Amino acid sequence: MIIKNVKVYTDEKKFTEGIVITKSDKIEQVILGAEFYSVDDEKEEIIDGNGCYCLPGMIDLHFHGCQGYDVCDGTKEALEVISEYEASIGVTAIAPATMTLPVQELEDVLANAAEYKKMQEEGNTASGADLLGLNMEGPFISKIKKGAQDARNIIPCDVEVYQKFQKAADGLVKFIGIAPEEKGNEKAAEFISQIKDEVSVSLAHTNADYDTAKDAFDAGANHVVHLYNAMPPFTHRAPGVIGAAADSPHVMSEIICDGVHIHPSAVRTAFRMMGAERMIFISDSMRAAGMPDGQYTLGGLDVAVKGNRAELVSDGALAGSVTTLPDCVRTAVKEMDIPLETAIACATIHPAQSLGVDELYGSITVGKKADLVLWDKDLELKTVIKDGKMLE
Repeated sequence: MIIKNVKVYTDEKKFTEGIVITKSDKIEQVILGAEFYSVDDEKEEIIDGNGCYCLPGMIDLHFHGCQGYDVCDGTKEALEVISEYEASIGVTAIAPATMTLPVQELEDVLANAAEYKKMQEEGNTASGADLLGLNMEGPFISKIKKGAQDARNIIPCDVEVYQKFQKAADGLVKFIGIAPEEKGNEKAAEFISQIKDEVSVSLAHTNADYDTAKDAFDAGANHVVHLYNAMPPFTHRAPGVIGAAADSPHVMSEIICDGVHIHPSAVRTAFRMMGAERMIFISDSMRAAGMPDGQYTLGGLDVAVKGNRAELVSDGALAGSVTTLPDCVRTAVKEMDIPLETAIACATIHPAQSLGVDELYGSITVGKKADLVLWDKDLELKTVIKDGKMLE
């Protein structure tokens, strides 16, 4: 396939006029600045991009569901619908997030995902987003900062329980969240040191102060779940998790740019504090994404959805989002003054690096997967190419 007349998003995180050539499911050649390209084989499929932006397929490493389904439904049907929908909007790889559920229920959810992953690898699923891993938001979190998580299922961090999760998932767990300040988590540093070489440990739904969070990062935790949300606020005398993350250069931070969770000024401040190279856009979408207003569930709790807000029926707490990752990118660019080139990196190569899959995903580079997205000048979706084939 030859995709011509496009602005290619390069490894330098810039757009340059060019041509992308794919062969089978890989990128075979990237020609930049080319005004003319001769096609010898008349049978070669050619796509005229008409001046569109050509982006790598996006990667959402923290979302719960869409189209009425949730990864925690624990069914093949749920994962099939989720992966197909995500691919259709330009999110070609995913690492869904689990909620705080009973341990056995989580093991079942993880085992279902592992089985679906095998089916994908064997070509026994529809052409949907690649399941790259799972992001475990609970159950080792804080009751104070639980947000839309069910407090009844919160437990102290435990290596043996984590190992149960990883075994059930057949190694698919890529992130495990903890609240290091919680009672029972006094040995969080020990927990982190024992597992940090096989999984990314994130600070998630935590009320940790600066010193406790910094100790966890120094022990090897390297990820922050939805920066600003479900953690103490940053203040000049108590910088908390946000300040500790800013002072830890190895830590990557998720951020939700849906226009609901965080004020645009706070988003811009985060980029200045952390540095753009450490920011990852996530959608944190729940099953109501792509669905009409109404009442849904998240982690077994009732959620009311109206417009772009999802709130717990019980107390009005934000319960994830109903915004997709591409729309978060658009919002960041159009309403938050984040440069397009920066925003694209936060939804492509940065999550790929955080997942440890950047050798195949996240950029338009020879040898990587031919997962490409064409956006017009208004950032509206025109075409999705998955594994070198145009999705209908």
